[in-house]
Amino acid sequence: MKKIKLEISGLSYSQTQSGAYALVLSEAAGNRRLPIIIGGFEAQAIAIELEKMAPSRPLTHDLFKTFAQSFFITIREVVIYNLVEGIFYAKLICQQDGANDVEVDARTSDAIALAVRFNCPIFTYEFILSSSGILIDDPEADKENIDVQAEAAVEKLQDPGSELSRMSKEELKVELKAAIEDEAYEKAGRIRDELEKRK
Repeated sequence: MKKIKLEISGLSYSQTQSGAYALVLSEAAGNRRLPIIIGGFEAQAIAIELEKMAPSRPLTHDLFKTFAQSFFITIREVVIYNLVEGIFYAKLICQQDGANDVEVDARTSDAIALAVRFNCPIFTYEFILSSSGILIDDPEADKENIDVQAEAAVEKLQDPGSELSRMSKEELKVELKAAIEDEAYEKAGRIRDELEKRK
């Protein structure tokens, strides 16, 4: 399957989903944008590196980079390889001392926070861009409208007609427990929000 290169277009706070940020990735050789909802900690980790800020103590992603480099491990690329029920799946393609590549599963937000630190490319596949991408007609105007894209991303990924709204509170609690056990924290967040709405 052919990989499509992505670049970071912007990061914006969501006005509609509390504590959420939208990371907007742009198709390097096209006009599509891929919005991804991420948490505040990961958004901060990405923003700090993009702005070349130096925190007084290393953040978790900085620690990972230092640890990896101490053992001559580098991240060659990040691949966003799947999308299931609004959750993006990513993997790190790593290499140690020129040996064969090793794939490591990662949350997409963590993978991108590491990609900016290792200065490695980010890729995805056509089926992900075609199902969740947003087509931008005017790329120049696009630069000024990251916030608008971010809100569109939140609305698109929230999917108000989703199956969560049709579940009972008891079913939602079972799903929440399963999502936490599977470390599907983005899904867990959406289930928690649905439960909060019903209080």
